[in-house]
Amino acid sequence: MKEHTALVGRLYIVPTPIGNLEDMTWRAVRILGEVERILAEDTRRTRILCDHFAIKSPVVHFDEHNGPRLIPGLVEALRNGARFALVSDAGTPGISDPGAALVREAVGHAVVEALPGASAVTTALSASGYPGERFVFEGFLPRKGVERQRRLEAMVREERTVLFFESPQRLAATLADLVRVGAGERGGVVARELTKLHETLYRDTIRALADRFANEVVRGEIVVVIEGAVFVPPSSAEVEVLLDAALESGLGLRDASRLVAGKSGRAASELYALALKRRRE
Repeated sequence: MKEHTALVGRLYIVPTPIGNLEDMTWRAVRILGEVERILAEDTRRTRILCDHFAIKSPVVHFDEHNGPRLIPGLVEALRNGARFALVSDAGTPGISDPGAALVREAVGHAVVEALPGASAVTTALSASGYPGERFVFEGFLPRKGVERQRRLEAMVREERTVLFFESPQRLAATLADLVRVGAGERGGVVARELTKLHETLYRDTIRALADRFANEVVRGEIVVVIEGAVFVPPSSAEVEVLLDAALESGLGLRDASRLVAGKSGRAASELYALALKRRRE
């Protein structure tokens, strides 16, 4: 409450529909019509939206390219009482788009008010049927290189539901890569064109989806959902093998115990006692 009374300017974070214009909220329409400027990643798409709802506020181009140059002036205007709205191409600003940089700079200089609304991430998650209590969003994966491999391998180990964006051109290759790193039997959903006329959800194992899209041309915006890994704790014999291998690699008792604790789910103190006993033997 103190922040709201002390600061005069206001930056509204306004979600816009990811496809169906009926998903625009009344509050979002009102806010966009009241602000001095709408900061838009794609002015053409935002003007179509504004025309549909008879919103007359000026639309200004703001993206990752001109953002660093515009942010200081925008923050100064907010400090002096300006009211701006931030929108992305579609969905909620700050999720895989450049809006987060402005929000970070505006905090402390103006009231930052986020409106709830459309998001392809939560829409795909709720439609997938996979657990939503704990999930992780990966944005767009790197196209190639070591970082891509590292992210794919981490996704296979992830016990939470995993979601990421993918382009139609790279979908088949990404699904094939997921099979290659060990996710072939995991359940998955390819959610295409959510909330739009041609919305389609393909549900199967990752391997079956990879086979399907290897020979099928797909178009539109895509969210991929992957079922989380099921952790199977190693047996006592397997834990002893892991512990012996860690000790033989040159790790000390404490470091070896911590390493195996992370892999096995056992308490590090229990493993330390076991390691000490095995070393004495």
